[in-house]
Amino acid sequence: MKTIEITTAQKVSIQYELAPLGSRISAFMIDMLVLIGLMIILNLIGGLVIDGEAYMYFVILVILPTLLFYTLASEILLNGQTLGKRAVGLRIIKLNGEPAEAFDYVLRWAFRFIDIWGSAGSVASLMISSSGHSQRMGDLLSGSTVVRTKASRQFRLEDILSLAKKEDYEPKYPEVLSLSEQDMLFVKRVLDRHKKYKNEAHKRVILDLSEHLAQQLEVPLLKNRLDFLRQLLLDYIVLTR
Repeated sequence: MKTIEITTAQKVSIQYELAPLGSRISAFMIDMLVLIGLMIILNLIGGLVIDGEAYMYFVILVILPTLLFYTLASEILLNGQTLGKRAVGLRIIKLNGEPAEAFDYVLRWAFRFIDIWGSAGSVASLMISSSGHSQRMGDLLSGSTVVRTKASRQFRLEDILSLAKKEDYEPKYPEVLSLSEQDMLFVKRVLDRHKKYKNEAHKRVILDLSEHLAQQLEVPLLKNRLDFLRQLLLDYIVLTR
């Protein structure tokens, strides 16, 4: 599975899973179904309300702009998503970590006529499959790509059981059982990110997370916040395995 690591303006590194070609095609097909539905509804409304030559103006001013600009308007209004991308769990992001701007979406939209419509999708498919960041021509020129909003693979607690090996271990924070498995997996990911990227942004996350959990569990907070989070994680594993 292809992944990409983006460093934000706050110097926080985030790893995304690149959207595979199949997912992008699925999103495209859903958008086409949405467009067909919109065309049917608009035609019905136009046919019932507008008569004669006025219908031609309705087509030019309403139906054609909807057909042409649906994707562009959706991506701008939905922050890098169309209804199809949202349904499949995809989003457009910039490779430099900055928020995508309207011009980026316009550039991607303009090159759809070459990548997709002008070549029946063959150019886009070839480029997405062969490029390192799964980019079609519009993505390359706008410095963007399409990623999954959720990773397809979820970690399990079995992946981190190696942290707990003591047979006669006495948990320090039995209150940790009130947290969910997803909560503890998040703690594990935060610790891993801090270990890999020792910067102020990740230190701030460690501080905020430890204070939040101490307050939620109503337990004393250790002076060393990393030790506190590691202790919570270890206690949870021992108590639930």
